[in-house]
Amino acid sequence: MTGDQGRSRARRFANWTTRRWLRVGVSAALVILALLGMTGAWVLGRTASLSEELVDTRSPALTTSFRLESALLNQETGIRGYGLTGTTEFLEPYQKGLAEEKEFTTRLQELLRGDRAGLADLKAVQDAVAVWQERVARPIAASPAGQPSALASELAAEGKTTFDPLRAAMTAQQDRLRTDRAQAREDLLAMMTLRNWVFVTIAAVIVLLAVLVFEGLRRGITTPLEQLGTDARTIAGGDFDHPITSTGPADLRHLSGEIDFMRRRLVRELAFTEEARQRLDAQAADLQRSNAELEQFAYVASHDLQEPLRKVSSFTQLLRRRYGGQLDAKADQYIDYAVDGANRMQTLINDLLDFSRVGRVHQQLQQVELDKVFARSLSSLEVSIEESGASVTSDPLPIIAADPTQMGMLWQNLIGNAVKFRRPDQAPRIHVTAAREGDLWRFTVTDNGIGIDPEYADKVFVIFQRLHTKDAYSGSGIGLAMCKKIVEFHGGKIAVDPDHRDGTRITFTLASEPATQGAVPPTMPEATRAGAEPQR
Repeated sequence: MTGDQGRSRARRFANWTTRRWLRVGVSAALVILALLGMTGAWVLGRTASLSEELVDTRSPALTTSFRLESALLNQETGIRGYGLTGTTEFLEPYQKGLAEEKEFTTRLQELLRGDRAGLADLKAVQDAVAVWQERVARPIAASPAGQPSALASELAAEGKTTFDPLRAAMTAQQDRLRTDRAQAREDLLAMMTLRNWVFVTIAAVIVLLAVLVFEGLRRGITTPLEQLGTDARTIAGGDFDHPITSTGPADLRHLSGEIDFMRRRLVRELAFTEEARQRLDAQAADLQRSNAELEQFAYVASHDLQEPLRKVSSFTQLLRRRYGGQLDAKADQYIDYAVDGANRMQTLINDLLDFSRVGRVHQQLQQVELDKVFARSLSSLEVSIEESGASVTSDPLPIIAADPTQMGMLWQNLIGNAVKFRRPDQAPRIHVTAAREGDLWRFTVTDNGIGIDPEYADKVFVIFQRLHTKDAYSGSGIGLAMCKKIVEFHGGKIAVDPDHRDGTRITFTLASEPATQGAVPPTMPEATRAGAEPQR
């Protein structure tokens, strides 16, 4: 039964937290220190009381008793001398003795207040003095001066008889006062010894409490925290399988358990991350292989496919020139279809090649003066600008870190789109602005064309999507997708301003300093998904 109680008590203590241990420890220490302080205060008070009694009562009482005895002896001597000689000078010690007797008796009554035995001794002395004075001293003092007193001879024997009890009373009083003073001194010495032992005990208890506090902090807090820190450093060094040791009070063990749970979670996450990294490595290898295949496809498209396509286009054009009008209308229409299809196929292949080169071929960032690039782009679009009567203006454009070729493609596509998608009854008005926004430049290209519905604001940047048929507006549907790829390659974003109503406003940002490169082109499923709206 005792063993079970001990285990139950141990389990109960094991559930104590650091706060509870500190609360109990501090409370116990305060109680012990308060008791010791009260004991020390009582000892000091008692020592002071005994010292005060010895100094202010016992010693002065004994001294006053001696002085009272001296005053009574002066009275007895004066009375005897006066009785034998009749000389009045002998009455002076007697008179002085009477005054001192009264003074010292009053003083002893004050000093012995509350001391019944001392006051009883003083009363015995006073009674003996009263008897002697009444029977001997006063009658002799009342005798005529100038001659020996006959009464002195008659009362000589009685004077001795009455003065001896006085001497005995004084001796008894002084013996008691000596005994009381000695007892007070012994009590004071004993209390001083007790005081010294009490303060030595207080000092020892304080030292013991300090040792217990430091040992408790070491075992309950410092050592568990050091162990926890050691385990954490081991884990931080890469040994993630190292367990966290749970020691100390309940809350520190709980903390260690939480950290160990976090360690196990990190081990699982690292295992998952390692598995994901391996999958990413495999995907990266697949992507690298796919990129190599795309590079090969681009090479084939730019060389092998272009040559037979040029032959198809050339010979269909020859057919149209040589046999145009010689066959029926259907044959001429078929020839026109073939020529147009070959031309559009060639344009589409060239546009796809340009789109694939963004971020892959042209990626030499340098300080580019956008004003000059913008002017060259307008020069390339000079024919369509003159035919449409377009007016193209711009604010001063900044110098940024970019690829000059891609910047030319960007301006050419944006301005070309603004010119192409114009209102039939209105000449195009195109304006370009640039404004600094922190580390970025925000550009806008605003026109007064046919505009873009808000529902198509995001779809226009998807490759191959058109808002109009090829009969209404020519093009391959790659222009804005290429613009998006160029802008993102330079660390910016491009969008259609949905709040602009009178025409179209394209806004995009470009970094003034070199940005992270490598914008991801649209995936083939996104570019060719079924049912997508045609792009501008």
